[in-house]
Amino acid sequence: QVQLVESGGGLVQPGGSLRLSCAASGSIGTIGVMGWYRQAPGNQRELVATISGGGSTTYGDSMKGRFTISRDNAKSTVYLQTSSLQPEDTAVYYCNAYIQGTYSSRWLLYWGRGTQVTVSS
Repeated sequence: QVQLVESGGGLVQPGGSLRLSCAASGSIGTIGVMGWYRQAPGNQRELVATISGGGSTTYGDSMKGRFTISRDNAKSTVYLQTSSLQPEDTAVYYCNAYIQGTYSSRWLLYWGRGTQVTVSS
């Protein structure tokens, strides 16, 4: 079994910042691309950022310059440093990861349960 657990969400004022973390655990062989997505009420889930095992990154258009994704391969953890948060950034933030299991060559996509980020004064 593989689990992804997010942390670091909460309530923040406009202009503030938060650092989200997502740790993978379980029968992990290799972790490939890791990413963050978000979903606001009534909206579709959208890309926030992704990072490859080698550190290549991609960002959603509205996050460029404000959010930074990083990872610590030794800790099987991906981070999302957010800044200049605005009310429209309010959403549940989910992490995902492509993971090859310890005893399998198959790559499977796993999702965490999400962490709530609320931006409000």
